Amino acid sequence: MVLQYLRGKSYLQTREDFQNPGSIWPPTTLILHFSVNRIQNQRKMGLCTELNILCLFGLWLMLLLGLSSSLPLCTDSTAPLTPKQPLTFCPYNGKVCCSSFKDFQLQRQFQSMNISDPACASIMKSILCANCDQFAAQLFETGSKPTRRVPVLCNSTISACSTQSSSAANNFCGKVWDTCFNVSMNYSPVTPSLEDSYGEPSSSTFSKLTDQWNSKSDFCEVHGGASGYDSVCFAGDPVSLNNNSTVIPPSGLCLEKVSNVTYTHMVGHPDGSNRVFLTDQIGRIWLATVPKMGSGETLVPTLFLDLSDKVYSDYLLGLMGIAFHPNFVQNGRFFVSFNCNKTKWGGCSGKCSCNSDVNCNPSNFTSTYGFPPCNYYSVISEFTANGTASAPSLATVGNPLEVRRIFSMGLPFENNHGGQILFGPSDGYLYLMMGDGGGYGDPYNFAQNKKSLLGKIMRFNVDEIPSATQINELGLWGNYSIPKDNAVYEDYELLPEIWALGLRNPWRCAFDPKRPSYFLCADDGEDTYEEVDLITKGGNYGWRVYEGPVPFNPSQSPGGNTSAYSINPIFPVMGYYHSSVNQNLNSRGAPGGDSGGAAIIGGYYYRSWTDPCMYGRYIYADFYGEAIWAGTENPENSGNFTSNLIPFGCAYDSPIQCSIIPGSPIPDLGYIYSVGEDNNKDVYIFTNSGTYRIVDPSRCNYICSNVNSAAVAGPSNCR
Repeated sequence: MVLQYLRGKSYLQTREDFQNPGSIWPPTTLILHFSVNRIQNQRKMGLCTELNILCLFGLWLMLLLGLSSSLPLCTDSTAPLTPKQPLTFCPYNGKVCCSSFKDFQLQRQFQSMNISDPACASIMKSILCANCDQFAAQLFETGSKPTRRVPVLCNSTISACSTQSSSAANNFCGKVWDTCFNVSMNYSPVTPSLEDSYGEPSSSTFSKLTDQWNSKSDFCEVHGGASGYDSVCFAGDPVSLNNNSTVIPPSGLCLEKVSNVTYTHMVGHPDGSNRVFLTDQIGRIWLATVPKMGSGETLVPTLFLDLSDKVYSDYLLGLMGIAFHPNFVQNGRFFVSFNCNKTKWGGCSGKCSCNSDVNCNPSNFTSTYGFPPCNYYSVISEFTANGTASAPSLATVGNPLEVRRIFSMGLPFENNHGGQILFGPSDGYLYLMMGDGGGYGDPYNFAQNKKSLLGKIMRFNVDEIPSATQINELGLWGNYSIPKDNAVYEDYELLPEIWALGLRNPWRCAFDPKRPSYFLCADDGEDTYEEVDLITKGGNYGWRVYEGPVPFNPSQSPGGNTSAYSINPIFPVMGYYHSSVNQNLNSRGAPGGDSGGAAIIGGYYYRSWTDPCMYGRYIYADFYGEAIWAGTENPENSGNFTSNLIPFGCAYDSPIQCSIIPGSPIPDLGYIYSVGEDNNKDVYIFTNSGTYRIVDPSRCNYICSNVNSAAVAGPSNCR
């Protein structure tokens, strides 16, 4: 069986979102827009609905707790934008965290400060304009403590691990004091009191720094800070990173074959042991112990749970993913994402994604696959390992009885339904990656429709479950609640489940375990381009207005079109054109012919030291098994990536010998279905010919020197 015949887009990154008017005092509380019905529904749920400082402060803290911001990110966790109109007050170009309206607000705020001294006025203007910096989330420390009204001012301390330019070595905090300590200003943002840190000071009072601070050292103890590996500071100008390293790609990727069995997904056991859970497409979950590197042993799994009576499996459908609750070791909860057929299983039911809210009439719907819409469903079910052993971590079998239905949605077509699920490492919420529902070119434009869940990444709270009455009143698709910091709080037109939109068929996403703010998703393209996207809150990734960086012209549009000018797309950070790979697919009996065919398979940030030259790079592959890439961020923490095709081979001492493509030195992997990771952060490749693991490059006679490794990833103690 072939799982998911995929497609996608890729490169660069821009975004403008028309920011809603809000407070001009950093880190501005949001002016939330709700319809009367939304407010009433949230009140029924007991959610915060009063537009006051305390309420919004609570919502803001829910967003900020535990986040690590080590890439360009705004204080509201959205991606920086490239404004369609240049800023006129703040001297920032390119990707910024201000719209023209916010720029005007900052200008008004600066004017209200009424600073008479030109030198001090210039410094205070630069401090206000730091709100527009593409690294605003780091400058205002949104990830570790209540957000500051003043950015972290460089105090001349710079870590050896810092990726920031040499300007961070300047004592800008001292310069602020020396220039402004005896200058009167109104509404000073550098007040020592935290009581007004989340909005405009409550009264208009002229003051000097010396009225509020005893000394320069006191002032800089609060407002000063250093630049480190995953932190930046403000030196008076837009933050810039060093870009003086040369990307040295690995000489090759060495694989060993550890199983002849085809799996589609892997999750490390939540107890942190060397055990893993594996899934296959027909609906079975397996438990196995990972063989020790170099032992010559193979994966020998035992059956943990068989759901094949519920799962409908064929060419494009089946068990799509599993995710274990962050507290599984104590509560035994785990979740399975799969497809079902309502004519084959009585439990296959739910709301149809083709409905009047999205301009789709099922009675007029024409399917190219010969079945009516919503015959097949995308389902997330909760199961438990409780009761099968003295403790969940000791369970070797799962309970086959469904605890509850988390999500269920009828699909318009058979293809492009994604289905991966995973828990966010910082927030503990469940993410669901959903495709556009299929059909050529997303004919109903679901991916851009903010009232459709197709072509979206969704985010659920599965710890707070509403009553059945509340679920019905709120129009939810299952047993979950809405996280209080989902993207709807910035864009009230979105369905509340949505975290990101504009995706065609996301196939394998992963958070970087070292930097959880890095969330990469491979998105399968249509005819031209395969892409990797850096996912951020509320981000629109362009499909079907764009296929990667290329404008897409749909052949049919019964659901209407979206204009390119009306959206602010975030373009891919990595990817490849179909024409660049797989030029001779006919020789392998695959579709695509000599024109090239492609389907991206997303992977992981490689965080194992088994291959030091791969450490810190993002691995992704093509479905047809002849191309694997390593994406390297350069400079680090910039969000800019360089991709390199890398050779790969099979270890001479592989536990199972690999087949070789005739006339080629590379192993015949067959079709790559997915990529997995164990608790040691070793990475596996799952194909129709078996399961492969990345091993020490020397076992394939590839060379990895310490110099090469350091040149790519920096000092080991920084990582």
